[in-house]
Amino acid sequence: MVQIVTYLDTARFIIGISILAYASFTDIKTRRAPNILWLILGGLGAVLLLSEFLLTSRVSEQAIYLLFIPVIIGLVYVFFQLRLIFGGADAKAIMALAILVPFEPSFYGHPLFHSPMPFSWVVFSNSIVIFLFVPLSLFMYNLIKRDIRFPHCFLGYRMSLKKAEEKFVWPLERIVDGHTRFSYVPHSFEADDVYESFKKLGIKHIWVTPKVPFMIPLLIGFICSFLIGDLLFTIMYFLL
Repeated sequence: MVQIVTYLDTARFIIGISILAYASFTDIKTRRAPNILWLILGGLGAVLLLSEFLLTSRVSEQAIYLLFIPVIIGLVYVFFQLRLIFGGADAKAIMALAILVPFEPSFYGHPLFHSPMPFSWVVFSNSIVIFLFVPLSLFMYNLIKRDIRFPHCFLGYRMSLKKAEEKFVWPLERIVDGHTRFSYVPHSFEADDVYESFKKLGIKHIWVTPKVPFMIPLLIGFICSFLIGDLLFTIMYFLL
C-alpha cells in the first residue's frame, strides 16, 4: 500500500508542477491563465482520489482531511470576494489544488517537516511566505533609487503616467477631492478612469504596484510543500 500511495503522490507532484508551470508562463505573458487548466487539475485530482480510495486505506484513515476540501474552497472564495486574492485564476488554482492534494504526501522521505494543517492549506501558506519577499524587493529597489515614501515603497514604485498605462500595474493612488490619496486595494481592475483623473490635474508621475503573477509563488510554494513541508511551521520551529 505504501508504494501505491507514493506512486499516486508522485503523480500529484508531476501534475501540479506541470499545470502550475504552464499557468505561470501564461500569467507572465498575458496576466491570464486558461480556465481549462483548473478543470484539468481538479478533474485529475478527483481521479487520483478515487483511485486511492479503491487501492489504499489512506482515504478512510484520513477521511477528516476530505472535509477540508469544501472548507478551503469556500475560504478562498471569501478571500477573493474581499480582494485579499486579486486574481480569479489564482483563486481557482488553489481551489483545484484542494482536490489534488488533500493529504500530506508520502514522497520518498519528504516532506522534511510535517504539519497538522490540510496539505492544500500548506501549499497556500507557503505561497504567501514566498510572496512576502516581493515587498522587501520593492523596498530595496526604491532605496537604491532613493525614492522612499511609506507605505508606497513596500508595495510599488513611482512611474510616469504614460508608462503606467502600457504596463501590467495598478495605481497605488487615486484622486479624492482634488488630492492624491493612497489606495492599496483597486476599486476597479480597469484603471483608465483613475489615469484620466491624474491627467486632468496635470500629474505626470504616480506610484503604482506591479501585477505580480501570484502563480509563480504558488508554483514555488507547491514544490516546497512536497520537499520541505510547512515553511511557516519550519521558520517558527527554528526561531523558537
